[in-house]
Amino acid sequence: MIRPANVRDLDALVALENASFKGDRITRRSFGNLLRGRSSVILADFERGVLRGYVLLFFRAGTRVGRLYSVAVAAAARGHGVGRKLVRAAERETSRRGRDVLRLEIRKDNAASLALFRGAGYTEFGETAGYYEDGMAALRFEKALRRAA
Repeated sequence: MIRPANVRDLDALVALENASFKGDRITRRSFGNLLRGRSSVILADFERGVLRGYVLLFFRAGTRVGRLYSVAVAAAARGHGVGRKLVRAAERETSRRGRDVLRLEIRKDNAASLALFRGAGYTEFGETAGYYEDGMAALRFEKALRRAA
């Protein structure tokens, strides 16, 4: 089940973040602020009360573009379509909020994420050198979305 995360999910989000990323992690404090923020939403996938993955979206006022900032899937849930489901949920939420485009950055060396987003119809449109704290470049992707009815 995918639903908006809330403050009761904070421990699980932080644990997944720390297990998923070596660097560039979202801190507990930042997650707390994001969960209460008006310009962000965290969609979380749960199965039997266990967090399997999340996607973090940002929506800046005055733009038709949404930003997918982070996606993480628990190791035990990888290969079961959780990432694809979260991306589709992110697209629906972005469209529902009146945005026409969803953009994101992916580590140049993250083969699994590159395959996921290319397979979901995202188009590469740029590269940002030194984007990540370890100096790795980011590839920039976007997808035009259909408007929600």
